[in-house]
Amino acid sequence: MEHQHTYELTTVWTGNNGDGNKNVRTYDRSHTVSIKGKPDLYLTTDNAAVGDQSKLNPEDLLVSAISSCHMLSYLYLCSLDGIIVTAYTDNAIGIMIENANSGGSFKEVKLNPQVHVATESMVAKAMELHHKAHEICYIANSVNFEVRCEPKIFF
Repeated sequence: MEHQHTYELTTVWTGNNGDGNKNVRTYDRSHTVSIKGKPDLYLTTDNAAVGDQSKLNPEDLLVSAISSCHMLSYLYLCSLDGIIVTAYTDNAIGIMIENANSGGSFKEVKLNPQVHVATESMVAKAMELHHKAHEICYIANSVNFEVRCEPKIFF
């Protein structure tokens, strides 16, 4: 039986400095995403020529969502299997390709988790569970590009 989840948010463009988006080269791309009961997100475009590089952008959030979902799925599976994770760091990399018509799409996201487990006897199973975590990750299952995982396990 399917169980539906619904996510509601509000996105508000905050970049109108008086002229709206009259000039495509100079209007401010800043916007705020609000989700009831959670901190606001302040975003902009990834385009360095017109975006504020100190703010998040949608592409950052997509790669973050994949990395975070994999980690949460992995920690859950490890907990169920008695694998004690003591530290987890992922240096994820997303590759997006722009097309000549200014559109584009992600080619891939590569996850590079570095996981520390409590004992050496847990290393093999800890490695194996990355594959299962990938299979159950909601976000990785929702994208139309490759998500690769190249974990390293330490004790």
